[in-house]
Amino acid sequence: MKKVPLRMCIVCRQMKTKAELVRVTKTQDGQIFVDDTKKADGRGAYVCSNNECLHKCIKTHALNRAYKKNVDNSSYEMLQEHIRKN
Repeated sequence: MKKVPLRMCIVCRQMKTKAELVRVTKTQDGQIFVDDTKKADGRGAYVCSNNECLHKCIKTHALNRAYKKNVDNSSYEMLQEHIRKN
């Protein structure tokens, strides 16, 4: 039996499979983007793909804590658009 990788949502702190979460990646040069492949180089932070976690992520600036830097609002908007599409 193959081991299923689990990751923790940075908002609700629940362990879920990688397929259930959206990965937001910060590269070495500081660029932040939604990683559809879930394999891009860089620091990854995972968020549940539901509206409740999304709104809480934006309200509490969870990406700021995850990356220990100020994340601009365009990154949060990009995450919001990605979750709405899928």
